[in-house]
Amino acid sequence: MWNRKLGRTADHRKAMFRNMATSIIANGQIETTEMKAKELRTVVDELITLAKRGDLHARRQAASFVRDVVVDEATGQTALQKLFNEIGPKYQDRNGGYTRVIKTRNRRGDNATMAIIELV
Repeated sequence: MWNRKLGRTADHRKAMFRNMATSIIANGQIETTEMKAKELRTVVDELITLAKRGDLHARRQAASFVRDVVVDEATGQTALQKLFNEIGPKYQDRNGGYTRVIKTRNRRGDNATMAIIELV
């Protein structure tokens, strides 16, 4: 099997990754558990690769995954617009490796290994 189940059903896992990927696009980085960050890295890298292509089909594929969240209140820019207008052109000359996972600490409640996943 190519992915980890993370103790969730398939629907819950997909919804979780959709929310987390949208948060990374909107904020640039998030803190989560190490295993979730490692799995999320592949999801975000695929979305950025679609943004690099920039055609209508790629935009529709990304729109089916990224949540419709307003990133900038002043301009009304959504996460999808930020992905295709800012993040995609930024990584145009880079061949993969758009995210970085940095281990940070152990969570106090259950001692889970935490990590920050951010755009490079």
